[in-house]
Order: sequence, then C-alpha cells, then structure tokens
Amino acid sequence: MQYTNAAATEIKQAQVPHNLFVAGVLIFNLLLTPAVIGMKIGMIGLLIPLICSSLLLGYIFIRSRKTTTWFVDAHWRLAFMNSRWLMIGYAISATLIFIAWLITLTLHDVNMKHILWTALTRIALVPTVIAVLATAVMEASAIPLVIKREVPDKIAKAFPPPVQ
Repeated sequence: MQYTNAAATEIKQAQVPHNLFVAGVLIFNLLLTPAVIGMKIGMIGLLIPLICSSLLLGYIFIRSRKTTTWFVDAHWRLAFMNSRWLMIGYAISATLIFIAWLITLTLHDVNMKHILWTALTRIALVPTVIAVLATAVMEASAIPLVIKREVPDKIAKAFPPPVQ
C-alpha cells in the first residue's frame, strides 16, 4: 500500500526498526555466535548470542506496540512480524538440541557420546542459520519499501491507516 502522507522525518524513523534488526542479526548471530564457538565455551556459550538477540527482539516487540505516527508504527510492526521467523528458527534449534541431548544420554561410550553430541548440535543449529539469513534478507528488502513510502498490504489490513 502506498502511503503518500509520510514526511521525510517519518521515512528516517521508519527505517530504524529494519536497520536495527539487520544490525542485530549481523552482530549477534553472524559474528558473536562463531566467536563463542571459537572460544570453545561450550553449548552454554551459545546462550550469549541468543540472549542478546532475544533482548533486541523484545525491544522491537515493545516498540511495535507504541503509538507514534501510523507509517512509523507500521514499519515497527513489520519488523516484529519478520522477527517471528527468527524466533521460530530458535525454537526449532532448541528442540533439536534437546533431542540431541536425550540421544546422547542413552550412550555409554564417552567418545561416541562426544562425537554424536558435536555432530547433532551442529545440525541442530542449521534452522537458526537459515532463519537468520532469511530474516536479514526480509528486513533488508523492507528498507526500500520505506523509501518508496510503502507498507505491505498485510500490515495495512491488520493495522489500518488513519482516515484522511
């Protein structure tokens, strides 16, 4: 939906959620996660990027409920809507890691347990990696929408613009 009433300041403000989300994904998921793995902290170290990313998503959620101008609010809601895909990726990975943990509990050989745990947890992280890349692309593609003063129809239906 084209929204021609957006002022230049509103356009800059509407870019903030998308830029914030993309920056957070790049820093917390694509830089911090490999750093934590490289430091060999262990699986508990993967909670650091998860917590940081969750705090950012929580901020986007809280801000998406705040009311300012319709155009800016619609783009905060779009950013939160896209962030739900990342949360789904986290949930799938957490479930797979839990299953990997249950499987390794049944093994008696310590070496086999370590090998299987390493293999299964690396596989379990794939849904999060896919979600990170997909949401980064979705949010990066939302920035041109802001510049063109557009709001996706799905957002406009759920959150109708004010009557002019």
